Amino acid sequence: MTGTTPIRVMVVDDHPMWRDAVARDLSESGFEVVATAGDGDQAVRRAKAAAPGVLVLDLNLPGKPGVQVCKEVVAADPSVRVLVLSASGEHADVLEAVKSGATGYLLKSASTEELRDAVRRTADGDPVFTPGLAGLVLGEYRRLASEPAAPAGGEEQKAPRLTERETEVLRLVAKGLSYKQIAERLVISHRTVQNHVQNTLGKLQLHNRVELVRYAIERGLDDE
Repeated sequence: MTGTTPIRVMVVDDHPMWRDAVARDLSESGFEVVATAGDGDQAVRRAKAAAPGVLVLDLNLPGKPGVQVCKEVVAADPSVRVLVLSASGEHADVLEAVKSGATGYLLKSASTEELRDAVRRTADGDPVFTPGLAGLVLGEYRRLASEPAAPAGGEEQKAPRLTERETEVLRLVAKGLSYKQIAERLVISHRTVQNHVQNTLGKLQLHNRVELVRYAIERGLDDE
């Protein structure tokens, strides 16, 4: 729940019993399950119509793979947050999902309570990963940040101007802190942290917190 408004969730999985069980558990926990889908094409169509806040998505789908569903849904509506719920813990699958726009990655071995918590945190904008996978993603971003960037038109684009507070929040985001932890550290409200992140995303023309972490790491803010 976010305040008094239920979090709108859509569940995509090609196994009917698993899909129905996840949808039922989330519904009984107070989430509003606005749609379900069993294949990739159906998922994209229904997501556009139902406008969920969080898309709980399996990667292994008939018709259109989950990473493509993620790309198309996020491109159509960048406000949708995607939580991958997969049986695969392969590093390549995790990184491909994140690069496609997923904000979290949970293994199907997770408990019902872990899933509920992951959906809530994903709705809040926190990156949520099965233990061990968050370090993998941050490590990949650090590796990419260490590679020389290709010049764009021969000149480096001028970085947008962030306020001192926005930079402070960005630095803590890069260190992997949740919005709640940032709020406690800076003695401000959770909503204020969200507002700073949204303003920063707009200024930097980024789509989600995962891209924001990469931006911060590329500039060494996680080491400050």
